[in-house]
Amino acid sequence: MVPDQDADRRETLLHSAYDAATVRALERPLLDDGVPLMRMAAGAVAEIAARLLDDEGIDLSEARVVVLAGAGDNGGDGLYAAARLAEAGASVTAVAVGRSLHESAFAAMVRAGGKVLVLDPRARIPGCASDFSAGEAGERFETALSIISRAHVLIDAMTGIGVEGGLRGIPAAIASSMGLDGAVPERPAAPEYERTRRFPMVVAVDVPSGVGVDDGTLPGAYIPADATVTFGAMKPCAMMPPACYVQGRLTLVDFGFDVDDAEPAVEMVDDETAGELVRLPRLTDSKYSRGVVGLVTGSARYPGAAVLTVKGASRANVGMVRYLGPQRAQDMVLAARPEAVLGKGHVQSWVVGSGVPGADDDPDGDDIQRETIGRLLRHYDAGEPDAPNGVEPEGDAYDMPPIVVDAGALDLLPNRVPPQVLITPHAAELARLLQRLGEDVDVDDVLAEPWRCARRAHALTGATVLLKGAVTILVGEEDGEERTILSGAAPAWLSTAGAGDVLAGILGALLAQNAPDTPHTDTSTVEIAAVGAYLHGLAAGLAADCEQRGWSAPAVYGQHHTESTPAPGHPIIASDIVAAIPRVFEEVIQ
Repeated sequence: MVPDQDADRRETLLHSAYDAATVRALERPLLDDGVPLMRMAAGAVAEIAARLLDDEGIDLSEARVVVLAGAGDNGGDGLYAAARLAEAGASVTAVAVGRSLHESAFAAMVRAGGKVLVLDPRARIPGCASDFSAGEAGERFETALSIISRAHVLIDAMTGIGVEGGLRGIPAAIASSMGLDGAVPERPAAPEYERTRRFPMVVAVDVPSGVGVDDGTLPGAYIPADATVTFGAMKPCAMMPPACYVQGRLTLVDFGFDVDDAEPAVEMVDDETAGELVRLPRLTDSKYSRGVVGLVTGSARYPGAAVLTVKGASRANVGMVRYLGPQRAQDMVLAARPEAVLGKGHVQSWVVGSGVPGADDDPDGDDIQRETIGRLLRHYDAGEPDAPNGVEPEGDAYDMPPIVVDAGALDLLPNRVPPQVLITPHAAELARLLQRLGEDVDVDDVLAEPWRCARRAHALTGATVLLKGAVTILVGEEDGEERTILSGAAPAWLSTAGAGDVLAGILGALLAQNAPDTPHTDTSTVEIAAVGAYLHGLAAGLAADCEQRGWSAPAVYGQHHTESTPAPGHPIIASDIVAAIPRVFEEVIQ
């Protein structure tokens, strides 16, 4: 494999995630060829555990290690890793959570001096007692919790990628007792949070036990990890919220999977994708060919949003910004950006709704911006698919320029729209939209199952959906198929008033410069929107001088990684993000 191909493959592995069935198919040829994947996995887990101990100044000869071992191959990975640590001098105890253990891995751990505690009375594990009473089972469970609490490192090898739904039985009881139950851990979003962790430090084998592997949910009790060592390829739970927030520091063990023809379930946008979508000025360009954005944003009540959307759009590589709004907002826009043009005219994209009151805040229905947006959005009404009365979608809806529908305009969205309509809700706004469309959901449902809810909104409306969050989820249509892309570039400092207005402006600018009537590559709305969210997040990181991110690419096992102390960052305001946009464009186009 030539170097460029190898680099491309590595980028694919780091920024794509594959469902469990695909991963099983990718590993099958290697298993058939006798590649020792389990030993490779175990070696990586043991080394990561040893590094954590070393970071805390604990010698292996003094370390207490507990492995929670399930009956399958995941348990085997953990047991082989524990055997290596025992051989290096650690005190190792395996807690068997099922009725059996991987035979050769268990034997290796015992030969290395490891001990075992069996919890299931019906277990049939060679050399271990079984058929003990319910009372003794309870005592053994309490003993297991006590051993775990005194451990320095806990290797979580209870379940692998084959488990669907929440944990059950003994694994669920252990996770409930020493982990969490469905909720994301409440902790500061600091880049080096592990410095304040408590023992035991948890190393998850492939995936943390209890997470939704294919959908990124937290369906019940689970064990949050300080480090996750994942094998062969990333799984959706390593990227998709909320499960991605409980993985700890990710390490990918590259088994050499042939991913050329594999279809990822989700992808994470990166610098390369962003750089390809930034339209560099041509020698023959005019301000019109570089893209013109029209904004119907801000209002008499919230004029500042008009300024922020115009600033965000004007800094994001377009030739012109047109603004429509009330007099006060116009005056503020011109004072902040004299380059802006007021009034109607030809545009390649629209941005509507930022800083515009919703229906609940406009009971009399007399807000001029809502009236303007309502008239505009009627041109995007694509009708109802398969309507019983034979209603056909209006052809001109699909010929309209792309449009960003934000904030107060979301309740004006027609029930069915073409895919160049990009909606940008946060969780509460998405819940309200789904409720209007007849779905029985609330904001807690959206936070618990953000991907499902975003996909449902896309399916019901036809719109491209950008669900804001520490990891932003984008669901849209590409070549007639649904596609999901994620962006996790933003630091937690980004959660500040007006940041969403800046994002809307950036999105409008990228849509304009990649619109059908400008010279461009054929790119879908969902990919353009993902890049917009990514650039917005990078700008926030630069503005805050912060290396913490909603999601960070994993380390690759066996490659050298320079350890550094990331900058913790500082508070920012939305205008700071605007100021950083040019530097971000400079970075991604290099």
